[in-house]
Amino acid sequence: MPGQRGSRSRRTVTITADSVPHLSWKQALAWRTERHHLIARRKPADLFRVVSDICGLHAQLMSSAELSLWARIEGLERAALREALWEKRTLVKLWATRGTLHVLPSAELGTWISALGTLTNRGMTGHPEIDELSEAIGRALEGRVLTREELAVEVEQTTGSQTLGDWIRFSWGSYMKPASFRGQLCFAPSDDGRVRFTSPATWIPGGIDTPDSEDALREVTRRYLGAYAPATAEDLALWWGVGPARGRRMLAALGDEAVEVDVEGRPAWMLARDARTVRRAREGDVARLLPAFDPWVAAASRNTSALLDPRHKERVFRPQGWLSAVVLVNGRMVGVWKHSRKGRRLRVEIERFGRLPAWARPQLEAETDRLATFLGGELELRWARP
Repeated sequence: MPGQRGSRSRRTVTITADSVPHLSWKQALAWRTERHHLIARRKPADLFRVVSDICGLHAQLMSSAELSLWARIEGLERAALREALWEKRTLVKLWATRGTLHVLPSAELGTWISALGTLTNRGMTGHPEIDELSEAIGRALEGRVLTREELAVEVEQTTGSQTLGDWIRFSWGSYMKPASFRGQLCFAPSDDGRVRFTSPATWIPGGIDTPDSEDALREVTRRYLGAYAPATAEDLALWWGVGPARGRRMLAALGDEAVEVDVEGRPAWMLARDARTVRRAREGDVARLLPAFDPWVAAASRNTSALLDPRHKERVFRPQGWLSAVVLVNGRMVGVWKHSRKGRRLRVEIERFGRLPAWARPQLEAETDRLATFLGGELELRWARP
């Protein structure tokens, strides 16, 4: 992977006010939507590449992960994500960024695991029982696929601790996440609705190549900026699940690979290579329906009115970490939507936060037609009053 060992010294770059690139939010969001494959003329695309480009799919709901791909790839087959996860194994599901479920490219998993191993929160340090549990999980799953109960029994037998077994049985996943961060656990296909786990080292074809942890963390920071810049240290920290000070250190570790930019008076950071091209980005008049927990929303700054009118923040970022399905117009979240099925009918309801551009409504109606084709069913579209 790019970069050298973590011991490499980093040059401090001094940036004067005159040298800071000045951008508009229109330019920034046009650039970012292109990176997210949310372009005017959507194209067939390699599923692996899309997942890689956006730093993985948020997989709290697998149906939402599937629709995140649908929003970005023309001609996506319903079975494509399942095949990539459980048959081809080119993608893998596990707890990752922020301790939430993600789908990541299998070939890049070593980088993500090495970076996750640098975390000092979320049970990663100072908990001997968690260390013991993670090691026991790794031994139990090597070359095997086990249900939660089967894994709990195996851990009890090897450790002699019923407590560790019960942690597997009764936790939503809190006690198992450190094992995932350490590369000891990933998801396998469910069996009659029962969740199953296995070891990524023996599940992924060719195994896992794990680079130096500091190199890996720099690479993850590059990938984040490559998809979500311009971003602040606080934005990066929120996405990675750490404090702002750690976010600042992650940016500093890139040295002159990252540069400061000014986005309508707001200082932020981009990769230097991208800062040279972002001003050529132009709006393409694109309206899209993004599902609940879409990566665009998950990584969005919570305090940038160019992305979302603050008056509607609670409509998108809801209690208990729920992220609404959003209407995206030229990168700005301008409404929410939902869908449900009743018999053969697929009901879609779109609620705008305000007036839409004249060109946006026909695009959104076309999106609902695409959704009905993808999910199957006779479309029933309703526009709720703002």
